[in-house]
Amino acid sequence: MSQPPANDSADRPRFRPVPWTALETPQDVELWIAEHNQTMQETIRPQETGVGVRFRLAVGGDVYMQTTADAVLLDIEPDAAWIAPLVMAATGAEQPAGQVWILSDDKLVQLLLGLSSLVESSLIVTGHNFGKHARRML
Repeated sequence: MSQPPANDSADRPRFRPVPWTALETPQDVELWIAEHNQTMQETIRPQETGVGVRFRLAVGGDVYMQTTADAVLLDIEPDAAWIAPLVMAATGAEQPAGQVWILSDDKLVQLLLGLSSLVESSLIVTGHNFGKHARRML
């Protein structure tokens, strides 16, 4: 009896990093959001929680983002804490005591424009712990 090939679909990760293309205008951001939302609606299972996007920064660190109807949750890993001043400048937010930022939903475009030149890749994630603020995305 033969074994399935090593590259069988069960062995492959469900989501893969996508190389980042810099977003230069608010229209670029709006288009990325629309395309990304469509992809997530097509691929995320209804029972999944901790749904969001991981942004891998080109010079180091990961930032996880989850959007809800009224907020943007931003989990800035310790190795990416160096971007805190940029997030504050782009969104006008105060730095939180912990690593999870809660931004109003109207700050998403400014946030993505501010981060865009620093991002190496994006990846859809599920099961990420956004702490007590975690909500289902869909």
